[in-house]
Amino acid sequence: MRTVGLLGGMSFESSLEYYRLLNELVNERLGGLHSARCVLLSVDLAEIDRLMREDRWQETGEILAAEAQRLESAGAELLALCTNTLHKVASEIERAVSIPFLHIADAAAARIRQAGQQKIGLLATAYTMEPGFYRDRLESHGLEVLVPDAPGRAEIHRIIFEELCLGRIESSSREFFRRAIAELAERGAEGILLGCTELGSIVHSEDTSLPLFDTTRIHVEAIVELALGD
Repeated sequence: MRTVGLLGGMSFESSLEYYRLLNELVNERLGGLHSARCVLLSVDLAEIDRLMREDRWQETGEILAAEAQRLESAGAELLALCTNTLHKVASEIERAVSIPFLHIADAAAARIRQAGQQKIGLLATAYTMEPGFYRDRLESHGLEVLVPDAPGRAEIHRIIFEELCLGRIESSSREFFRRAIAELAERGAEGILLGCTELGSIVHSEDTSLPLFDTTRIHVEAIVELALGD
């Protein structure tokens, strides 16, 4: 097994899920006492969040690129960025390292297409739901992407940063997501992409009859396949 470099901390809640899933899936594949060979570097989300809010994406990319280099120096043989939103600076990270980098949107799009879906509802941070890096990447795979209206996007963004990133699950927020998903279904969404690595903690299969695509699990499954040489 190749050593996986996990660039996390965005948030620590999602990094916990990445680490758990990575080890569980490797153990399922290899059995016994096997676990994943990995190196985890966790950044301070407060610093990254400040830069994002100030629209200082170049500096954000420089910081994460430097951290990715540290992971490679620590022995990582492939790299995963444990967040959707920060894939906005994925190109800077890729240029900074010589090891393979698996883009979360590519993994998600492949799984959605494999399931026969084309029109997908996207739930994520405002940075990810707005037109640009993430939606363009999905659409380059032939997908049609639907997102909630502006007030809905703002509330989802608030819930993610004020609640989910801190491990808080509020019943009122769960109900909000159910309504948002129902509205996307009425607009023709054939499935729902949980495009934020914390959303799997609050949105579950019983919340909708539509197929759910959890980017965290999809990303980790693709990482395991790459790490094991499949």
